[in-house]
Amino acid sequence: MSRFAVVCPGRGSYTELTRGRLSREHPLVQEADELRRRSGLTPLTELDHEGPFEPAVHLGAMHASPMIWLTSLIEAREAMESGDCVAVLGNSLGWYTALAVAGALSFEEGFELVQGMAELQDAASAGGQLLYPEVGDDWRPDPERIEGVEAALAGADGQAFRSIRLGGVAVLAGTEQGVEHLLSALPPVQLGRTRYPLRLPGHGPFHTPLLEDVARKARERFAELHWQRPTHTLIDGRGYRHSPWSADPAALADYTLGAQVVDTFDFSCALRVALRELAPEQLILPGPGNSLGGVCGQVLVAEGWRGVRSKEDFDELQSGESAVLSSLWR
Repeated sequence: MSRFAVVCPGRGSYTELTRGRLSREHPLVQEADELRRRSGLTPLTELDHEGPFEPAVHLGAMHASPMIWLTSLIEAREAMESGDCVAVLGNSLGWYTALAVAGALSFEEGFELVQGMAELQDAASAGGQLLYPEVGDDWRPDPERIEGVEAALAGADGQAFRSIRLGGVAVLAGTEQGVEHLLSALPPVQLGRTRYPLRLPGHGPFHTPLLEDVARKARERFAELHWQRPTHTLIDGRGYRHSPWSADPAALADYTLGAQVVDTFDFSCALRVALRELAPEQLILPGPGNSLGGVCGQVLVAEGWRGVRSKEDFDELQSGESAVLSSLWR
């Protein structure tokens, strides 16, 4: 029986290419559609299957967030029946998925949380997120790019922040003024086929102090959720472990509705903790898409995991019989 960690993706994983995969016959999909109807919202299967793909509609938080959450949850739960799951973690939105996958929240309350947080964040102050690499083409840390990010943030006059530590990519966020500053201050670079800095459409200043009001409203709105000890170890965006034997449900609630909203989400740290302390043989990546494949590979390179110290080493490992990443998206 293999030992694995489940790693749930964030907002950017739902795209036109991943559309049309939610089964109308799946009981959890039917339950999610009914919950959406009760709230006066378009059923997810209608969005996923009918009409043309419209970025302004499909990529908005109110639709994309629950779509990603549901897809990841279904695939993760199916995967967990096949072996020994030693940990569940996720990137940003993926934390909400991880809570339900690991049993800290019921399906209905987990769905209520992700849908409600999308609504609160949509109504938050204007701002955005962008991506900038801190590694080179070989996925090794690039000191010049790292220094450039720090310098750009230092010159933002408190209007921009680190939002997520995401492998070799810095996710930065801020007010419109802060984002515009970063776009002009960061030197243009090419990594693979992507040109950076890259602004993420439809994304707000997540995981920054700019969402203090969102955190306050979330604590009020979700005060009655029934938090439980997880059935599997959860690793949050600070690298803290919440095990079935020691987790404090109140602490999970405080983090999720507090620090998780307003502080940097350190996905890289969460994955390092899983690798170092729980030693999974594989990382299982639920869909939609394969958005965390390269990110996880960059963390493995930084760790020297199984002797992986460059993108070339990672590609060689993945092509062999002992591949460490297993994507569920086919």
